[in-house]
Amino acid sequence: MRRSFALRLVPVLGVASLLLAACAPAPEQGGAAGGGEENADYCARMVTNSGGLEDRSFNQASWAGLEQAAEEFGIEADVLVSTSETDLEPNVDQAVGSGCQFVLTVGFELADATLAAAEANPEIHFSIVDEVVDAENVKPIVFDTAQASYLAGYLAAGVSKTGVVGTFGGGNQPPVTLFMDGFVDGVARYNEMHGAAVRVLGWDKAAQDGVFTGDFENVNLGKTTAQGLIDQGADVILPVAGQVGEGAAAAALEAGDVSLIWVDSDGYETLPEEYRPILLTSVIKNTTDAVVEIVGDDIDGTFSSDPFIGTLENGGVGIAPFHDLESLVPAELADELTQLQEDIISGAITVESPSAP
Repeated sequence: MRRSFALRLVPVLGVASLLLAACAPAPEQGGAAGGGEENADYCARMVTNSGGLEDRSFNQASWAGLEQAAEEFGIEADVLVSTSETDLEPNVDQAVGSGCQFVLTVGFELADATLAAAEANPEIHFSIVDEVVDAENVKPIVFDTAQASYLAGYLAAGVSKTGVVGTFGGGNQPPVTLFMDGFVDGVARYNEMHGAAVRVLGWDKAAQDGVFTGDFENVNLGKTTAQGLIDQGADVILPVAGQVGEGAAAAALEAGDVSLIWVDSDGYETLPEEYRPILLTSVIKNTTDAVVEIVGDDIDGTFSSDPFIGTLENGGVGIAPFHDLESLVPAELADELTQLQEDIISGAITVESPSAP
């Protein structure tokens, strides 16, 4: 019998660390996982977006979930790694051609290829991370990250010494701007509650426009973008740009008095150790457990195309521990964050965004 993977509430001060995935060659097949006898006739394939497997973000977390499912359920799983846009459709076709019952794709770049493959292969079940594809055999995995980044914005405002915080994105797309909307609203809530005037650089929620690097891979561009925010006084920065965010971490580390909020996974666990001293927290998507649960449902014959939406209530999103920077967060502020989370879950506070799933 399979173990239930119903997602739990993610405490404000803690969340399970996401598993690190082994690197796989690109764009060929990655290392296979599983091979038990319980469900030996079942197999799954995953296709990454062009950011590659070890992106310290949702590709890595999704593969960790598929690896965990392989171990838990005794299935065979493998990953096809995309390193450019030209790899995307061929890798989906290869995943479908493997004869596996389940195909997991990651990110908006794969939406069109996933829809085409799903329509052409109605007997195969698909799931896509961070994007909605409307088909009877595709289950979207999406996250209301605005709820968690609302907490992160409140935290950032509460620890800022300059009264200025900043954010930037990789591209002006709903999965990115959803983080930024919540962050801005969290800062506004702190200002309202404390009579403060903390400013946010990099995002205008009303105009739905702000600072973007234009890609999710150019680390050097991330560094210069973050440095521009630091030069304007920002001492807490939220990059929502995949690998580009590592450049922001480098800028924060060099500045010496700037802290970083990571996204998707706990950056304390996934980024190089040198950045641990500047990591305030992370806005987490619990992609790993969601993938395990969905694969388990498929094996049990209960797969549905109803979207999985990660929230604070079901533990699909949350913020990570403060780790080395816990001393920067007064007990009163931590208590306020706990209450905010409870108020969001109860509906006393509604976090809104035009990008909400």
